[in-house]
Amino acid sequence: MSTPSPSSSPPSKPTTTGIPDLPPSSPPLPLTMTSSLLLTALPRDSSDALSNAFSFPNPKITVRFQPIGSAPLLRQQISRISAEQRFETVVTYLRRVLKLEKTASVFLYVNSCFAPALDEVVGNLHRCFKDSKDQLIVSYSMTPAFG
Repeated sequence: MSTPSPSSSPPSKPTTTGIPDLPPSSPPLPLTMTSSLLLTALPRDSSDALSNAFSFPNPKITVRFQPIGSAPLLRQQISRISAEQRFETVVTYLRRVLKLEKTASVFLYVNSCFAPALDEVVGNLHRCFKDSKDQLIVSYSMTPAFG
């Protein structure tokens, strides 16, 4: 007695749908790898941009100080500073005017938004964040004001 074997279908080949290769849209450039990675000189527009990066239209800029919270109000809220100075000069000036002790903290913010790095150039901050009166608004507080 023979038992009928179950009919088995031949194994099917798995269907794979690969990403088709597209023909190149442009012919390869006639550059070797070493020549494409090295520049002997910067392009003209890059050189111009770098040469003008630290030149400012006004040698001095106007800074307006605004207290936040319980910070003392300055008698003279508007000061002028050289555009080439770093932001640490603004912090030092404000500490001197407020007559703060060396251990006292002061927190400065540009446009009540962010605290710039001490090595940031004041002219760059002015160029990017000045108000409609051509002033850089620096808010100050004795305690952290913003997260």
